[in-house]
Amino acid sequence: MLYSSFLVTPAASLRAIKPFCAAALALALALPGAQAASMLDLPDLSAMVDYKPKTPLRVYTSDGVLIGEFGQERREFVAIKDIPLIQKQALLAIEDSRFYEHGGVDFKGVARAVIADLTGGLKQGASTITMQVARDFYLTKEKLLSRKITEVMLAYKMERTLTKDQILELYMNQVYLGQRAYGFSSAARIYFGKALKDVTIAQAAMLAGLPQAPSTVNPVSNPSRAKARQMLVLKRMHYLKYITDAQLKAAQTEDLRVRMDGQSYNNKAQYVAEMVRQSMVAQFKDDTYTRGINVTTTLISAEQDAAYDALRRNVLAYDQRHGFRGPEGFVELPKNSAEQPKAIEVALQPHPASDKLVAAVVLSVTPQSVRAALANGDTIDIGADGVRWAAAGLSPKAAAPLKIKPGSILRVVQDGKGRWSISQLPNVGSAFVALNNQTGAYRALVGGFDFNASQFNHATQAWRQPGSSIKPFIYSAALEKGYSPATQVNDAPLTLTSAETGGQPWSPQNDDDVYDGPITLRRALAVSKNVPAVRLLRAITPQYAHDFLPRFGFDGAKHPVNYTLSLGTGSVTPLQMAGAYSVFANGGFSVAPYLIQKVTDARGAVLFEAKPVAVAQETDRVLDARNAFVTTSMLHEVTVSGTAAASQKLGRPDLAGKTGTSSDAFDGWFAGFSGNCTAVAWMGYDEPQSLGSREFGSTLALPIWMDYMAVALKGKPPYAMPQPAGVSQVQGDWELDEFQGSAGVRSIDLDLLDRLKGLLGVH
Repeated sequence: MLYSSFLVTPAASLRAIKPFCAAALALALALPGAQAASMLDLPDLSAMVDYKPKTPLRVYTSDGVLIGEFGQERREFVAIKDIPLIQKQALLAIEDSRFYEHGGVDFKGVARAVIADLTGGLKQGASTITMQVARDFYLTKEKLLSRKITEVMLAYKMERTLTKDQILELYMNQVYLGQRAYGFSSAARIYFGKALKDVTIAQAAMLAGLPQAPSTVNPVSNPSRAKARQMLVLKRMHYLKYITDAQLKAAQTEDLRVRMDGQSYNNKAQYVAEMVRQSMVAQFKDDTYTRGINVTTTLISAEQDAAYDALRRNVLAYDQRHGFRGPEGFVELPKNSAEQPKAIEVALQPHPASDKLVAAVVLSVTPQSVRAALANGDTIDIGADGVRWAAAGLSPKAAAPLKIKPGSILRVVQDGKGRWSISQLPNVGSAFVALNNQTGAYRALVGGFDFNASQFNHATQAWRQPGSSIKPFIYSAALEKGYSPATQVNDAPLTLTSAETGGQPWSPQNDDDVYDGPITLRRALAVSKNVPAVRLLRAITPQYAHDFLPRFGFDGAKHPVNYTLSLGTGSVTPLQMAGAYSVFANGGFSVAPYLIQKVTDARGAVLFEAKPVAVAQETDRVLDARNAFVTTSMLHEVTVSGTAAASQKLGRPDLAGKTGTSSDAFDGWFAGFSGNCTAVAWMGYDEPQSLGSREFGSTLALPIWMDYMAVALKGKPPYAMPQPAGVSQVQGDWELDEFQGSAGVRSIDLDLLDRLKGLLGVH
């Protein structure tokens, strides 16, 4: 790290090195190391002997993928025995090739550095690794003779107290390597996205070159200087015979695949990582960020990635359907072209990339094309296909908010073939959450489109109207009172009187304003009829249905005790909805969602470990198994012939769920399950407004759910819920045994003629 840094020009070098040579070297040579060290009041080495680095909080999926890292220092301690030989050789080759030979101060190395510096040759390191460790732990970087003498003496003391391997271990875990990375293991993850044990010779050489100037000679901030430094390391490794001619040649041409975002973790689970961070801070306070806490969550990495991709893809699809809103901003471009790159860089700083959506400044436009500049200085051309979606902004008659002109700041995205097109950041909110409905473990969670744009977690914090996704719970309540899927209800216009509503008369309507007359409850739920749901609620009473909801984990205080309850005018969160639908999926048991599976400290000691147990205790039962079975059969019908029939594209016979669209399409939902996985998708604006007159839960949320389930269910056999005792098929549909015959409710609001028409299938 110190390459004759106290030497500036040859003349100045000579003046500076003379007192160092005359004092430090004379003292060190004249006296044994131990005697010289004893002449100074040197610090105690306990911090080295009992090394406790400031290691950040790290968050992992259940299968070991890093999804979050919190702390000022990005560090991961690795024992010397676990550091690959090639990485140690690369470091020693460039920093201290005689490390295992000298006693802390390499006088040959000092002499080489002085001679090279004075003669204008290649600058070489005068400080050994031992001296660098001494300086990093205990000393300042001041270029003073007294500090240098202390550094030399402290190095002697270290060599008496610690083994060579211990000193090298300290160095390789403590040294700063740029991008907030401390230690080689952390740097390997940040620059290359891999464990230190997996680095190639070329990558090891790149990392070994960083200690000299970590902030400026790293492949993210300065690729060209980093490459030059890497070549020097490789040549030294070859000179010292650490690598062969063939290995040198291969390493010199290897594509390093540097992660230019400087991230050491998968950023598709940032909302989950933040949930964990808050939980850990509540328990460990400020120690959270320094004591090396590792948290393993219940997430399944492939499913988390699928959920993230599904949500972003479908939110973008919705946004594209509703048109271009205009440029994101504007910058006045300097007339002097030489000044433009800096102006563009500054203008784009408040517009960071959102995954693949990057910001660009328009340089020139035609009705069929746009030329733009990216923050990295690259110029891109967007052709006719790429500008077509935003064509309204290129029209000479475009209104000012839509107008695309030089200086406009746009979002652009590149496809797999390298072609650019205009896009934009969606401004609609969204959420997705999936649970293991047997244990309550989170499988995936996405709290919004872009965590960096908004940390508000819609999955856990957004209280929204559930719309028709609340209906299954009203139908489930009705089953307890003797109704069955075959019960007929009159799907005809209805007006509730003031006496019934306790206020103004109310006339609920079906979304499509189509009324089918007598239909079964099964069919009414499948196609999400509103009026039959209101008639059913009137039959069982709003109070009964309201009292039924807490069984599923709903907060009764957030739901009305009136007839609008059946249309979902209360408030729920996506997470709450996932827990509620899990009751149907698992046969009637409540589940408590949990995220943290295990917590360990830096040494691997277990601080906490969850002991999940699949629901099976009757004390956890909140719903009769027969009710759960029959309701599930109705929810299956929704996915076969109802509002979620599009889910049949998944080609599975074991899907069940319900769409939901709140009043005026302010919210779009789909909640459903298959096997042990229950998942909920939601979309809506943070400041409630209509999502569009032609948008429904089936167009907004169902596609997200389907894209996720395609991954979550891949390779898994269909699941058939076992038929519980006490439920039988009666005239082609399920019915609880005690309600067969005259005990069951056969119709709602139907007179004799209506019932006859229903039996004959005439509407």
